[in-house]
This record gives sequence, structure tokens and C-alpha cells, in this order.
Amino acid sequence: MELKNYQHKVIEDLEDFLEYLREYQTPETAFNQYWEDRIGPYNPIAGIGMEPYKQTIPKAAHVCIKVPTAGGKTFIACHALHSIFNATGDSLPKAVIWLVPWSNLLDQTVHSLSNPDHPYRKKLNALFNHRVEVYTKEDLLQGSNFNPTVVQDQLSIIVMSFASLRARKKEDRKVYQENGQLAAFANQYSDAKHLLHETDETALINVIRSLNPVLVVDESHNAESTLSVDMLGNLNPSFILDLTATPKINSNIVSLVPAIELKKEHMVKLPVIVYNHQDKTDVINSALHLQRKLELLAIEERKKGGKYIRPIVLFQAQPKTKDDNTTFEKLKRQLLNVGIPEEQIKIKTANIDELKDVSLSDESCPVRYIITINALKEGWDCPFAYVLASLADKSSAVDVEQILGRVLRQPYVMRHSASLLNVSYVLTASAKFNDTLQNIVEGLQASGFSEKDYRKKDVMSEASKKEAIVDPMTIELFPEQVQEHEEEEIDSERISYNETEHEIGAEDPAIADITSLAEQQSKEMESEIERQKSKPIDEHQFMEMGDKVKRYKLIEAYSTIAKEIELPQFFIETPKGDIFGAGEAFLNQELLLKGFKLASEDTKIDFEENAKDLYKVDIHKQGDEDYSPRFEKIANYSVKDDIVEYILAKPKESQIKDIAYRLVNAVGNMYPISDHEIRLYIERIIASFSAEQFRSILTSYFRYATKIKEKVKSLADAYAEQQFNELLTIGKVSAKPTWKFPEAIVPGPVGSSISKSLYEREGIMNDFETSVISDISSLPNITFWHRNLGRGKGFSINGFKSRHYPDFILHTRNGNIIILETKGDDRDNPDSASKRRLGEKWANLSGVNYYYFMVYNKISPEGAFNRVKARELISRL
Repeated sequence: MELKNYQHKVIEDLEDFLEYLREYQTPETAFNQYWEDRIGPYNPIAGIGMEPYKQTIPKAAHVCIKVPTAGGKTFIACHALHSIFNATGDSLPKAVIWLVPWSNLLDQTVHSLSNPDHPYRKKLNALFNHRVEVYTKEDLLQGSNFNPTVVQDQLSIIVMSFASLRARKKEDRKVYQENGQLAAFANQYSDAKHLLHETDETALINVIRSLNPVLVVDESHNAESTLSVDMLGNLNPSFILDLTATPKINSNIVSLVPAIELKKEHMVKLPVIVYNHQDKTDVINSALHLQRKLELLAIEERKKGGKYIRPIVLFQAQPKTKDDNTTFEKLKRQLLNVGIPEEQIKIKTANIDELKDVSLSDESCPVRYIITINALKEGWDCPFAYVLASLADKSSAVDVEQILGRVLRQPYVMRHSASLLNVSYVLTASAKFNDTLQNIVEGLQASGFSEKDYRKKDVMSEASKKEAIVDPMTIELFPEQVQEHEEEEIDSERISYNETEHEIGAEDPAIADITSLAEQQSKEMESEIERQKSKPIDEHQFMEMGDKVKRYKLIEAYSTIAKEIELPQFFIETPKGDIFGAGEAFLNQELLLKGFKLASEDTKIDFEENAKDLYKVDIHKQGDEDYSPRFEKIANYSVKDDIVEYILAKPKESQIKDIAYRLVNAVGNMYPISDHEIRLYIERIIASFSAEQFRSILTSYFRYATKIKEKVKSLADAYAEQQFNELLTIGKVSAKPTWKFPEAIVPGPVGSSISKSLYEREGIMNDFETSVISDISSLPNITFWHRNLGRGKGFSINGFKSRHYPDFILHTRNGNIIILETKGDDRDNPDSASKRRLGEKWANLSGVNYYYFMVYNKISPEGAFNRVKARELISRL
């Protein structure tokens, strides 16, 4: 199981923020600068930009990731921990408190993180060298395999509920009480400043505080109260990562996943088809027929090699009241009366849980109908749930906000050939249908989606609505005139369902109506997904942020010309049977590295050259008893002495594996080269090292990791360029018009206003870039120029390097397109030469009207020009 594209983007965003944190050292400055560079400065009067950092927990960096329901928050968090601990190094233990709001989610999280066969645990093992231990609160209170030694040598994840830290119950108060099982930790304390007031030093809360843990707060919108914030602060965290679909006002969002990204990856069953019936009998009839139709489609798909799906209906019963409305008990009897086998029906309410220990995804499970009221809230997921059928009183608006998200998750995260299996359904019989729709919108918003994600049809007659709804004024002024409506009974005679005779083609008019709407909307959604695929994730993020993002439009005078331009990008021919299918695929380095074997490459690295600036996180004193984590630049990043001696005391084979593991973590993600390949390569490098060399690595391993990363990158780039040239020679690579100027851009900070710019304002530029473009844009043959944006926002020359985002795009009066990259005279290096070769190949393959210039100030390396010569040549185009 690997990250989806949007999940990769989340991790990139988090790592970008961590880079800002390293540079600026305080969370406030880092966060504010991070967003200013992306979307521009905050303007509270205009409501533009990201609100400044909210410091709710004074001693920790506290950030939030917004991910809609079914977006894979837990899997993202597993990768995020790797990024966070890479940034902190070994200065703090790898201790994590994973907080969840409900007991069912706690059990689910413990299982998925502990089970060695679960994809989440497999990924944690891969990221942390199989040194992972998952604990519950009970494990820690007993000191079960939890001591200072193991905590230093592994990733320790402690899964707890919010309630267990709020100490309202006697059992929960044990966290704050003396505990002899944890006395070993107290013996290791360097001082008593972390101890919570009036709690014993051996109390679990003080042990946790001594570890300065990273907090993962799942469904963090449930932890916004003053009590919850105090609870988080009591844990003395070094870093807090919030995960939620609905961030609250105090959230410091560093990444948000637009809903369209989940649709593109087929993570959710959208849109929601909402169908309002005449009465409850019709709702039940449609639910039974629709379930059967969906199941027959799933069976047909399975015969053709598809996945197993058993569609499930969630019946939302009316709460039991003195008037004896449609309760879950009555509904179950009614379902049995129409012939539904009892084993197919389960009840899940606050007091009855027939789903306990039932695996709904198991092929032997017979369950097709679940009766609930509002018990299936956040934390309960079943991708087989397709239909939400509400049996609320006709006179009521249907309250679905709490459980709508339970039918949105797509089975197997894939598009199914039967279009009806790609959407979800809400069936109602409400006279207050507009209010019901508003509740549905709120349910979608609570899951991270919007009012654009449902489609409706209302067949209840206006006469029925008027009869069901009593004028509020009449109720208030003349209550004696209001006749009590009898509870609407289910008319079994009108339910035509018969499981043995039902076939796909035999359906009643309502089902024909529902499925027709569903098929049409599913096709429209697929078309929309195809249209959105070419847009970068950044653009979708900015759309999600709405008016907070300042956009600058095309200058009207150049708009017509610009809209006709499509800049070529490289595509590679893909053979039949390739995972991309026959035809063409957008070229990237990943495709060119398919045959790259790091194991066969040389290991010659000069470790004596100066490394780049390095950083660590440490605890800094801010007041008499106030300490805060800070990222600090250092010349050498060292492992603690006791850990060095611990590693060097092991046999040499174990030393190599331990040191390689630490170096792989420091090297970080080099996708598509796997961590396993990098680890084996590093083991080859250090296999012949002496004990003193091992000590040298452990006392400055980020310097070694930096050199190793540079070496691996250079080897990969060289291999990819060789493959690119060979494919180009035999005609397997082409340049295809693809990239278009957007109608508006989000440059973040803006640069100087210079005439002939394509947009109202252009992105920020350094002094040399400003000087060059001012000089060249003044030429009479230049129509317009554009400061190209980087990191997914602008045009890239894709190819054998990671994408090359050149500095400027120019258009001349003769229709020529000039791509211009500026370099300071100190930047004549192999990386610049590689970009130059890529740019030249792009221009040659794109056609006669395309040119690539690399411009220096005074020097003119081979294939590049100084600024005077470049201006003279461009003036002739």
C-alpha cells in the first residue's frame, strides 16, 4: 500500500513546513512565512491570506492536516511520523501519543497499528526498521515491555482516548497516580521541572511528559474545548499533528486535501443520490429493491474478475418515544414480515450492538441491512454501505448529518465497471425536503465535502406535504384545533420485494428513476474527474480555500494570445500491457528509473567535503520553568553518547544494520528508489568502515546522509538521462502541447511591477532576475513575459530530472516562445548543465518557434549566454 498522489502532496506540505521550522526556529514565524510564500501576506481587512499561527499549546509546534472522510488520515499520519522524526533526529525519543475521541475508534486504531498484516503496520515497520511497539493505556500502567531502554530504541505509539486523560472516571485517574511499575523512568529524570503539579514522579502522566511526545490527534475537531486544550498541554508535547475533515477556527492548517482529489482516486462514492418518496413504505420498498439490484450488479462484476461486494442498507429508524414511532424493533419485525432472512438484519443502537465482532467485509457474512438511529457516527466505517434509508416521520426534516459519512467510502478504492456501484444513495419521505437537503449538505460538510456533491429528485406530491405539515402559527394559537396524526404504518402489501424472483431487469418505477439519475450523474462525475486530472493539486487546494487566496488575472490585452498557447511537455510511448496502458504517458523520472539498480552502482563518496547547514530540535528555556522545543542550526548533528556506546557494543553486522537504518531515515524519501534499496546501498558503503569511522558517522550522521543522498541523486539522474536519450533516439519520446496559462495565478509574494507582464502582478524575483527581465522585456519584439511559478503551480519541463521549473516564459511578436532560466555566476555546476541539456532537447523537439535560454550575468558556459549576448539574440527573434 503506497501513498496516493494527494497523500504524497500532504507529506510534501508537512515536510516543507518542517523546513520552515528549521529555518525560522519558532512555530509562529515558520507557519506565517510558510503561507505568505504560498499565497501572499495576510490582510485581515480584505480577508485575504492565511490567518496567523494560533498558539494554543505554548510549548509545541501545533499544526493541522485537513483530510475529508475516507481520505486515509491514519495512513497519512504513519508517513507524517517518519517526516517529523526525521526532522528531530535523535534528540528526543520516538514517542507518540495517538489520541482518539471514541472507544470504538480506539479499538480500531490499536488493531490497525498492531496487526502485522495490516497495511498501516506494514508501512510503520518499513519506515522505522521494524522497531515499532504499540501500547494502550493499560499496557503502560502495568509497565508491560515499557521502560527507558526500549523507548530509546524504537518508535513507541501509545493509543489513548480523550476521556482517559480527562480523568472523570476512577479508572482514568490512575494515569495521574503513583505507579511503581514506572519507577525506572523516574530514576532517569535529569530534573523535576517536567513534573505535573501535585502528581507523583512515577505517575504515567509524568513519564509521558518526560518523553516530550509527538501527539497525533485524530478527529481533532472534537478536542477544541478548554478542557481538551489543557489535556493536550498536560502531555508536554514537542509537536502536535491534528487530523480532521472539519478544522475548527483555532487550527493551524499546513495542508488541506480538496474533495476532488478523493474523487480522482476513487476513494469515495460520490455524488450522493437523494430521492424523496411519497411515504415510508415506498422508502423501504426502494431500499430493498435497490440493495438487490446493486448486489446483482456486484455479482455480475465479480464473475468478470471484479472484487467481492455485498451492498448494505443502513435503515435510520425514528427514535423511540412515548408515541411509539417507527422504532428499530418494529422495523425489524416489518422486514422479517416481507421475507428478509433474520441473519441479514442487525441492530446497532446506543444500547444494542449486534455488530460486535462481526466482520462486514467477510464473504461469509450475511448482513445486508443494519438498523440504527444515530449510533453509527465517526469512527465506524463499512465501504459496503451504499444506501441510507431514513424512516423519520413525514412531517420531520431527515437528520442525517451524523451518519451520512458512513456510506461515502468506496470499496477497494477503485472505480467499478457498474456505474451504480460508484455512487451512494439517500432515500427519504420528508415533507420538509428542503430542510432535509440542508441537513445532507451539513453532513457532507462534516465529512469534508460540499453542496456540490449531491443530486436530488423529489416525487412527494405537494398535497401530501401540505397535509403532513401543520402551520406553526396554528400550533401556537389554536393547539386544540391540531389533530394528532396517527403514526404511519408500513403497508406490507405494497412491498413487492421477492429475493428469489428479483432480477436486474425487473424493477419498479422508483428504482428505474433512481438508477437512471445515478447512472447519469456517475457519468458526469467521471467526465469532471477527467477534466480535473490535468490540474495540479495546488490549484485545487487554492479553490478549496476560496476568498482567502489572492488571485491575479491575465492582462486583458494579452489574454486572447495567451489562451491560444499550449506549451509542449514530454510524453513517452507505453507498450501494450504496460501498467499505463497502450498509448502515451506523461514522462517523469519514475518511468525512466524502472530499470535502475542502485545495487550495481559505485559507492565512491568523498565524505570530507563540507556539508550544508544542519539542524536539530532541542528544548530551550524561555522562563523560570517554561521550556519549548526549538529547531537549531548546528555544524554537526550527533547521536547521544549513551546510544553511540550502545550501538558500538553490538557485533559489527548489527552495527552496520543500525547505522544504515539511521542513515536511511536521515536521507529521507527518494521515491521511486525504495528505502530497502538505499539501505542495502548504504550497507555496502559502510561495510568496510572501522570502529572509529562508525563513531564518526554516529557523531555527525546528517553530514554523511547528505553526501549519500547527493550521490544517489546524481546516479539516478545520470541513469535517467541515458534512458531518455536512448528513447529519444528511437522515437519513443515526443513533445505534446499540454500546458496552458491559467486565467488567474496565485504567486504568493509578488515582485516588482514591470511593463508587459502577462498577469496583473507576477511572482517575487531576486535582484538579478528582476534586472534581467526588466532589460529583456523592454525589447520592442517582446509581446509579454510571465514569471513562471514553481512547485506544482507553473510550467515544468518534465524529463530525466525531477521537474525543471524555468524562471520566465516570453512571447514575441513573431509568435516565438522563449523559455528563460537565470543563473548567478556562482551557479555554473553539474545541476545547471543538466537543466541546460534538458531545456535544449525540449526546444529542439517542440518545434521551430520554441527556444530555451540559460542566462548568466557575465560568464557564458557551454550552451548558455551572458545577459548581454542573450538580450542581443532574443532581440532578433
